[in-house]
Amino acid sequence: MNPVGSITATATAAKSGSTVTVNIGGQVTTIQVARDLTVGAGDVLAVLRIGAQWVAVARMFTAAITDPPPIIAAPNPTEVVRTGTLVVSPVDTGSYRASFGWRTDNTDVSQGDDGRGNHTGAVFYGDAPRSLTGATVTGATVQVQRIQGGTFTAQATTMRLMTESTKPGGTPTLTSTTAGPSLAVDTETIFTVPNSWAQAMVNGTAGGIAFFDSDGSPFVRFAGRGSWSPAFTLAITWQRG
Repeated sequence: MNPVGSITATATAAKSGSTVTVNIGGQVTTIQVARDLTVGAGDVLAVLRIGAQWVAVARMFTAAITDPPPIIAAPNPTEVVRTGTLVVSPVDTGSYRASFGWRTDNTDVSQGDDGRGNHTGAVFYGDAPRSLTGATVTGATVQVQRIQGGTFTAQATTMRLMTESTKPGGTPTLTSTTAGPSLAVDTETIFTVPNSWAQAMVNGTAGGIAFFDSDGSPFVRFAGRGSWSPAFTLAITWQRG
């Protein structure tokens, strides 16, 4: 419909209560009807915009038309698509080694074996992503910084989806796999997370991301929340409707 002014519309049925369904340019929608106006199927109506509503105020011509324009299904006029971005800081970061448990000397997120055990670096997002329950994820990124540890040049990493949203007592549960960020020491980036992973966090079937390579190589350290404040900040873009 035009946002302002007046238009004509053809009634597709008789007035029902205070409304009538009309055909406007091949699309059908429901509008208000002036209180004392009688409307029958096929009536051509003069329609005015009053505030946020369209209102039929008069019948046009001497009789209803017998060959109304074709009807095309119109979107629900009350349905609104909303979009936004949720920014989530991790509630915890750290690294786990099977022989020693969780490291207590730092909160960094490490992958690989530094000579003292193979690390699983983990990032937990708590319940915040679930505030978007019912929304569809359209994009997701994390902020990542590589710090001293291992070979100085860029190294391939393996990123994993993790079930837990908070740090467990033992080994974190890892599921899906994708290539992680490849960074040289002392560099940072904004890295894309699969939409399906962020959707799993929103739906409550996943709680974070991790870095793990069963071969223990390469050894890579990413800054955790204790050494870099933006570490692994997750930005989820979403839509509803």
